[in-house]
Amino acid sequence: MYVYLHTNYRKMKKAVVWFILVLAGIMAGAQPLLPEETGQQNSRPEIFQRLNISQDPQIERLVGMHIRKNESSRGIQGYRVEIFFSSALDARQKALSTKTAFLRDFPDINVYVIYISPDFKVRVGDFRTKNEALALMKKVQDRFPKAFIVPDNIEYPSLN
Repeated sequence: MYVYLHTNYRKMKKAVVWFILVLAGIMAGAQPLLPEETGQQNSRPEIFQRLNISQDPQIERLVGMHIRKNESSRGIQGYRVEIFFSSALDARQKALSTKTAFLRDFPDINVYVIYISPDFKVRVGDFRTKNEALALMKKVQDRFPKAFIVPDNIEYPSLN
């Protein structure tokens, strides 16, 4: 009986090893295709066409992907000051009243009420640097003592 069990154990061990090897081979061949390789985008990025630059096609594809990603994103990386956050049952009403109170004191600064489950947050301002956000935080800290700076996607700054 020992010989029989030992033989089955060896067969089972070989089967598991083969299964793992086949699975690894399948996963290695399942590399994701770039959008350009699927035929979605075959044209050169406009920047290369205007400048008449000859580049490696893979670099052109990467630059094209970067351009499309930037076109689809809303805003740029920056900072805001978070003056309120809560997950209480009445958090939405408190967030809206905090927004109203802030706009009374600072009508020229943008206010954003954000819901990221389970919290309601009120963030203010659109700042490129942390120092700009720090200046506002010091102004509002008397009225909103729990204010702090957070990195966030901000609106594009106005050009005027």
